[in-house]
Amino acid sequence: MNMSVVAGIGWHLVGAASAAAFYAPYKKVKGWSWELMWSIGGLFSWVIMPWLVTAMLVPNLSEFYANVPMSTFAMLIFCGAMWGIGNITYGLTMRYLGLSMGIGIAIGLNLAVGTLLPPILKGELGALISSAGGSLTMIGIAIALVGIAIVTYAGNEKEKAMGEKVEEFDLKKGVTLAIVCGIFSAGFAFGLDASGPIREQSELLGINYLYVAMPAYGFIMGGGALVNFAFCLYNIFSNKEISVRRDLSLAKGLMIRNLLFTAMGGIMWYLQFFFYGWGEASVPEHLGYINWMLHMSGYVLFGGVIGLIMAEWKGVGTRPVRILVFGLLVITAAANVVGMGMAA
Repeated sequence: MNMSVVAGIGWHLVGAASAAAFYAPYKKVKGWSWELMWSIGGLFSWVIMPWLVTAMLVPNLSEFYANVPMSTFAMLIFCGAMWGIGNITYGLTMRYLGLSMGIGIAIGLNLAVGTLLPPILKGELGALISSAGGSLTMIGIAIALVGIAIVTYAGNEKEKAMGEKVEEFDLKKGVTLAIVCGIFSAGFAFGLDASGPIREQSELLGINYLYVAMPAYGFIMGGGALVNFAFCLYNIFSNKEISVRRDLSLAKGLMIRNLLFTAMGGIMWYLQFFFYGWGEASVPEHLGYINWMLHMSGYVLFGGVIGLIMAEWKGVGTRPVRILVFGLLVITAAANVVGMGMAA
């Protein structure tokens, strides 16, 4: 396996670790509604960070984007809005299925859809499967789905052992939302696939290959931001129990603390896609559809590891933990199989 492939897998795992841990700072926020916290964190994730990085890479933004077709911007924003819908339905999936089952089903569908749909839409799936490393890569994807299923089962065993119940459990509604999440969350991968003209401008400008996709992030994430902000504003104005004025009247020290934690969580959320860009740049172009698989598998892998570190599995007994560890090892093996397929 060449060093470029190793680097690609490594950067994807770094990004996935950031994604898996981003919500930890949000748990430290006190006295704010979820909508206010999510919006402020999102301001850092979807607006400030992508445009700050772009401004550092591109000396003249107006001249840079003047050479990009308007249709490209429209497609990036549209794909970003798709991804934004995926974010919202992901949260609702947790609401109706619970954390373990919700994550397993949503991420499993997200992985499969985001990895396989782009080559299917391009009519390239058959060629990819029949390529030198394509069949091995597909086996890796199948192994990853098995690993995610095992982790999901471990989560269900944990919930049984701890007597945890989902107050609003609704299998039909939850699975429907998970399917919607799996389709729409892949919008980010589709957006990157449509960002070719911006990548070309980045290359002409001499931007390092690791950063060529970054100038497209502001438009993709901007589309997602529009959907998420609209959702939060609707909840704020329609739910009488939410009062932004009350949230912003907290003591100065607590306000600063909340702002720091939401900023930290928002930046960590952005960094997953920063390192996703590095990983994507290191993966051979003909196997670019694998990027989403590596990201989603790493998400589940590090989600499980972080759960263990934060003692979320304390008191459940050894059996659920053994199942979890086995599932995480299967996902790790899947990433290696995919890597071998990429290198073939």
